[in-house]
Amino acid sequence: MITTDDDVVALAATVNDPEIPVLSIRDLGILRDGHLEDDGAVRLTITPTYSGCPAMDAIRDDLERVFHEAGHERVQVDLVLSPAWTTDWMTEEGKAKLEEYGIAPPTGGSSLHAGPVRLGLAVKCPRCHSLNTRELSRFGSTSCKALYVCQDCREPFDYFKVL
Repeated sequence: MITTDDDVVALAATVNDPEIPVLSIRDLGILRDGHLEDDGAVRLTITPTYSGCPAMDAIRDDLERVFHEAGHERVQVDLVLSPAWTTDWMTEEGKAKLEEYGIAPPTGGSSLHAGPVRLGLAVKCPRCHSLNTRELSRFGSTSCKALYVCQDCREPFDYFKVL
């Protein structure tokens, strides 16, 4: 039974990203908030990894489904674009799951922080952990990932770009 905001967030966090099914929307950092309104309605806030992310409709539908199955017929999912999503919102557990899945997780903080200009560092291969890698394409299987190849094990892999 859902009786608190924490219960709302916990149930919403059971929804996985349709493009990276090993990550929950909480792990990915797109689940921003969840509330149980006084009238029993559920209100959720999500932010896409980028403004044109095609997975948001599927995520909204999955959120509505899990709450309907839990007995909540009134579910409102708000899509907010500001502040823009950043890889800083990903959980450490989520980053570990990415690597286990074969996607190099983002390294370092986002460029949203004030300070010196960031330098591009080597991306570690999620398979053999070599730093001897190179970018093949700025865009990988989705716009939030880049395509890399490991020069040691010769395997291509996605790198979740720091945003």
